[in-house]
Amino acid sequence: MVDIQALKTAEHGRRIRHGYMWALFCAVLWGLWYIPGTVVWVLNPFDKMYADVAATSGDSMALVVTAVLITAINAVTVVIALLVWNGVLGNYGEMVRTAKAFKPCSKWFLLASLFGGPIAILGSYMAMGFVGGAFAAVAALLYPVVGAALANVWHGEKISKRAAMGIIVIIAGGITIFGGGVITELRAGSVGWIGYLGGLMAATGWGIEGAVADKGLDISSADVGLHLRFIAELCIWLIVALPLLYLAGYNVFTYAVQAFEPLTMLMFAFAGITFGFCYVSWYKSFPLIGVGRGQGIANLYGMFAVISTILFFGDVPQWTVLVGGALCIIGSFVMFSEESLELETLRD
Repeated sequence: MVDIQALKTAEHGRRIRHGYMWALFCAVLWGLWYIPGTVVWVLNPFDKMYADVAATSGDSMALVVTAVLITAINAVTVVIALLVWNGVLGNYGEMVRTAKAFKPCSKWFLLASLFGGPIAILGSYMAMGFVGGAFAAVAALLYPVVGAALANVWHGEKISKRAAMGIIVIIAGGITIFGGGVITELRAGSVGWIGYLGGLMAATGWGIEGAVADKGLDISSADVGLHLRFIAELCIWLIVALPLLYLAGYNVFTYAVQAFEPLTMLMFAFAGITFGFCYVSWYKSFPLIGVGRGQGIANLYGMFAVISTILFFGDVPQWTVLVGGALCIIGSFVMFSEESLELETLRD
């Protein structure tokens, strides 16, 4: 006679292992994304674009305008990478059906694109441009706190005592990361505080995106939902943001054409592949282990990103960033080091 309970327990264990695996893949690829994300700032035409805009509008505006164009091109390369991915999987028909199901499904991916693109990814590029890749990576480590809290409120996703302890440790790490640097920049009257604002935008935006996208993932597959999310983000940049900047007197389309150089396109291709498939892994982990835990494990990207930026650029962050990042990673370990049976039901 088949033991139904044993089969159920075995299936549950497989689900948890696969969820952890996808979240870990996300962490590795996400950490690698900060390499091309940092390099593009010093490549043509973005170095010249920054200097030209700064000469007329100041460093603050130059940072934002350049970051918008970089983020828009990043979205293009991710959409292309996911187009190939979903083509191989034979998902084009499902993409059309999911896009048509706006009210129950695709509206959540549209909302995810609003928080993930113009807030989170733009903020991360701003942090890379003004403070550095290592800081940008570590600053966003706060995002599981936002994601877990919103998933609890919106979806009834459970926050265990252990997960709550991890959240407290992550918050302490965030205070350590931001506190010293922001105070120093404000006292000095430096525009570097915009980079810290970008880091906070990244943490908030990615946390909200995870909680919002999880609603759509109740119906759609992660591969299809993610592609629709990035198509929506690309439309925001091409139809709204870039035309508004052009009307404001910033010739962003000329610089966009100039970006078609071999080295610049190679970096964006690297960014599109690493970021696209890190996002696929991220979205796949949510239905399996929940938003809070999926984001908590993916938080290990901070460790990979700091190691990568130190090895490639010699970019050693301040001690407050290192200590705060370590606290965030420890908090993430606390969040996902639960027994798998505690995750048998993700929602109340």
